[in-house]
Formats: sequence, C-alpha cells, structure tokens
Amino acid sequence: MFDTKIALILRQDLAVWQKLNVAAFLASGITAADPSVCGEAYRDAAGRLYTSMFGQPVLVFAGDLQQLQDSHCIALERGLTITPYVAAMFTTGHDAANRAIFAEGKADYLDLVGLGLRGARKDIDKAVKGLRLHE
Repeated sequence: MFDTKIALILRQDLAVWQKLNVAAFLASGITAADPSVCGEAYRDAAGRLYTSMFGQPVLVFAGDLQQLQDSHCIALERGLTITPYVAAMFTTGHDAANRAIFAEGKADYLDLVGLGLRGARKDIDKAVKGLRLHE
C-alpha cells in the first residue's frame, strides 16, 4: 500500500495519438516534480542497465473539460502536485513555446486536455471522484 497516488486525467474527446502524447508529458512532469517516485534502475540477465520507472501504479482516468477543471480546482485546494496540459500546447513545437502559450491562457479557466496529479491517496481520491478509468 502506498501513501501517495498518481493519477492522469485525459480529456475523452482527444484523438488517440493526442491522448498518448499528453499521458507521456504528464508522467514526465510528475517525475520531474519528485524523482523519488521512481524505483531502482532495471538490469537484465546480461547486466545491461535500463532506466528506472515509477515505483507505484499510475491510474489513468477519462473526463470532459468541466471534469478536468473541477479536478484542477480540487487539486489546487488540496495542494497536490499538478502537471497541466492545455489544448493550445498542441500548436507549439518546443518546451519554451509550451510555457509561453500556457502563461497566456486564462488561469481560472484552463482549456485542459490533460492533468497529472500526485499526492496523498485521500486527496487524489477527492480530485478524481466521479471520473471513470480510461478504457
């Protein structure tokens, strides 16, 4: 049993390639915020070393824009680690452009297409309440 929980919430109306892309970016944000979420590196039978991965499960949920915004508000209230991805970021081509276009958005009405959350289990459960696991 883990004290913390990791959840990714993806907007259900995205194309498959967008969902996969957003999920990858959200996971990288959770890791960047706290590298200790990763376990030990992997080593195969020949002794080759591979990178570490999350040391706990990641739950992936689906929701609409309103549900993502509601989860975002709860995450802010509860002080969760938050990794956001907004629709406008699909129009950029690099990290600096992503940050710039994110900063231009309405802070209280983010056009979220994805949200990565990490925090205490009970707080994550509140933030994802009513959402269904992604199929």
